[in-house]
Amino acid sequence: MTQLTILTGASRGMGFAMAEQLCTPKHTLLCISRGSSDVLEALAKKNGTTLTQWQADLAQPEAVANKLLAWLQKLDGSTFSQASLINNAGVIGHLGPIEQATASSVQQALAINLAAPILLTQVFLQATRAWSAKRKVLQISSGLGRRAMAASAVYCATKAGLDHFSRSAALDEALLANPAHIVSLAPGVIDTDMQTDLRSGNPTGFPDQANFIQLKQSGSLTSPADAAARVLGFLARGDFGSNAVADVRD
Repeated sequence: MTQLTILTGASRGMGFAMAEQLCTPKHTLLCISRGSSDVLEALAKKNGTTLTQWQADLAQPEAVANKLLAWLQKLDGSTFSQASLINNAGVIGHLGPIEQATASSVQQALAINLAAPILLTQVFLQATRAWSAKRKVLQISSGLGRRAMAASAVYCATKAGLDHFSRSAALDEALLANPAHIVSLAPGVIDTDMQTDLRSGNPTGFPDQANFIQLKQSGSLTSPADAAARVLGFLARGDFGSNAVADVRD
């Protein structure tokens, strides 16, 4: 039997590294990102992975969710031993005092960081409810969902919302005979484009900028490949879902 993984935000950073590591034999992988990758196509072909890549804008999550529901409903669930949804895509959004944010930047962050994971989780659970496969939903959260930071109110709010959504959805699943396991996971501090954005922020409105510069200079950032391996290792744990909100460093 094969495994199915649906991964958002697979075009760069930790998402791309996870996609590379998921290109294994007997694996069906759907990547939903702003761009597609010839590198992933070649790797999937080499390793015998069934790879599908969708170029989609998660700032319009309802359309993506509807497409995913239709795609899942066409699959034969009996062929999979495990089915996983990894909601990895995210944006930092406006960096500075909230009064200076534009409405469009707020709406984009809310859509990508919170509405999209909620809607994709909803259709994933709906479409796979009758499957006998072990079903897992992994939300990529952030430590900033659990501690506030100046200049990032919307990002912190979306990640806190994702954590609490996961807690509540996990309670719903626990009442069912064939529950999916849901975890909102902080992946650690990773050397990605988001970190670059944080280091280049305006220190006048972003008092923590120096801390992010120090993380880079001190070599404290985890590489995307290492972070991906740790996150996928967490997904594979036998106790996945025992805590709906977790940190990969615990």
